[in-house]
Amino acid sequence: MATANDRAVLQTIFNPSTPFGDIPGLDQEEEEDAQEEGEAFAPELLEQVRDLELQGVSAAESGDVSMALERFSEAIRLLPERASGYNNRAQALRLRGDVAGALRDLDAAICLSRGCGRAACQSFVQRGLIHQLQARQEDARRDFERAARLGSAFARRQLVLLNPYSALCNQMLCEMLGRLRNPGGTGNE
Repeated sequence: MATANDRAVLQTIFNPSTPFGDIPGLDQEEEEDAQEEGEAFAPELLEQVRDLELQGVSAAESGDVSMALERFSEAIRLLPERASGYNNRAQALRLRGDVAGALRDLDAAICLSRGCGRAACQSFVQRGLIHQLQARQEDARRDFERAARLGSAFARRQLVLLNPYSALCNQMLCEMLGRLRNPGGTGNE
């Protein structure tokens, strides 16, 4: 029987670029985050805010970024101490092209979450990606390191890509695994 650590290693090897989710133990962490939120906020208000955030996510996924921003802003108005709303609104702001606004919301989410939990993890990843796009590699690396410590396999993959020696080793490992899976092939499948 494989341990949780064994499953995490295999997950990283076979799916190194998986963003959020598919990380062993993350569901347990989400349950702990939800339990802490339930204790920190009035249940009825928290349910209303979560519903607004789900509406915002649905609107963003369907391309209605303005509606998404309205829903996330309303969720923040109702519970300004909750990090998730800022993280979600940052994504919508980034989709709209407001990178400065997205960075402000990501900073707020990280501050409110005290750098812990799922909202912080996602905020560090988002902020790291923005820093990468702005060619601020050291800032990106710091954010990806923090997200990786919080369990993000995607952030770990980004750290490998930022390190040319690690990237070369990872490429050689992938080729070797490819050869093991397909001994008659070239290993690049």
